Amino acid sequence: MNHSFSQLFYLKGKHFEKDVKVPIYLRLTVNGQRNELSISRKIEPEKWNAKTGKMRGTSLETNELNSYLDVVRHKINKIHGLLVDEGRPFNSSDIKNLYFGKGEKTKMLIQLFEEHNQQMEKLVGVEFALGTWKRYHTTKKHVHEFLKTEYSQSDIPVRDVNLKFIKGFEYFLKVTKACNHNSALKYVNNFKKIIRMAVANDWISKDPFYNYKVQFKIVERDFLSKEELQGLQEKEIDGDRLNIVRDMFVFCCYTGLAYVDVQKLNQDNIVRHIDGSLWIQAERTKTKSKLDIPLLLTAEGILDKYKDHPRVINEECVLPVLSNQKSNAYLKEIADLCGIKKNLTTHLARHTFATTITLSNGVPIETVGKMLGHKNLRTTQHYAKIISKKVAYDMDILKEKLLDMDTKRTKKLNKS
Repeated sequence: MNHSFSQLFYLKGKHFEKDVKVPIYLRLTVNGQRNELSISRKIEPEKWNAKTGKMRGTSLETNELNSYLDVVRHKINKIHGLLVDEGRPFNSSDIKNLYFGKGEKTKMLIQLFEEHNQQMEKLVGVEFALGTWKRYHTTKKHVHEFLKTEYSQSDIPVRDVNLKFIKGFEYFLKVTKACNHNSALKYVNNFKKIIRMAVANDWISKDPFYNYKVQFKIVERDFLSKEELQGLQEKEIDGDRLNIVRDMFVFCCYTGLAYVDVQKLNQDNIVRHIDGSLWIQAERTKTKSKLDIPLLLTAEGILDKYKDHPRVINEECVLPVLSNQKSNAYLKEIADLCGIKKNLTTHLARHTFATTITLSNGVPIETVGKMLGHKNLRTTQHYAKIISKKVAYDMDILKEKLLDMDTKRTKKLNKS
């Protein structure tokens, strides 16, 4: 790796009075980056030769000081040579730290990322979902590829990450990896966690994300209309595999559960309420928030349909759910059979519950958010924004109130 390196002894201070000694410092410069260190020696300015970086004269004092300077210079050159032999990036701070015996190895970006991911993998199912770990694993692969493509390196010191690096990584994700805007920013946010760890541990002196602003684009969530959902429920479909997937999808439409939560659902999660109705009580995998969802008749009927299924009996599940990959593939077939042009996925069922089943039928948004397991009402509000029927319903209420106010005002004026 090509780089520039120099060292310079100089006097530091503004005390140039006669017989007043000033400290000698050593300036290290690597690739234009400077660092200075004190060598714990002082000298009268008039005895110093700035050109040679040594003390003038041939006295015993002069010889002793100049010999000491040579020892320091030799030690610095030796440290520099060792760092060059290692073949890893370094800067003037590394040389200074090694000179003072601070031999901690430079924290490297990919190495730190890998350590984080290994720790996270051990906590899958305890603190993190498998999907979360997979996203960090993918993010690390993207960062590694970015380093090779743009920097021709497999790793760099984490302290070298700056705003230019972050913006370059975002551009790389959008252009080279063809990620859409929101996907790219999600990867950048994962990367941000690694950098914040480095900042917290003082491996980076300044947070490079300080002036980086993330602005996600609002995505309109697709969902099934009342007519589309009804058509899907009533469609005669041959074959167990498609029927199982269709029933799982409909169950999610009437409960708001995500695929992973349906997959984990067991008999212990189906409880009878004080009024005799059945409820789902579980923990949402993604956010660990508590779920309390009353079972609507359609969802209750689907559970009853599969109560004697071998997998339900033997595996303590409530529905014989297929893998998410297979379910999404079969949903494409079901969409074709039902004439549905929308991209049918397991998660679209959750959107349908929020919109067609609940909000469109006047269920308060706070109640919907609680059943969905949202920790922030703003997340639920995205659904309310896309329901024109809900907007029309709310405006009709407003019109009635305004009309009533006008009527009362007119009556009052007539009386006067």
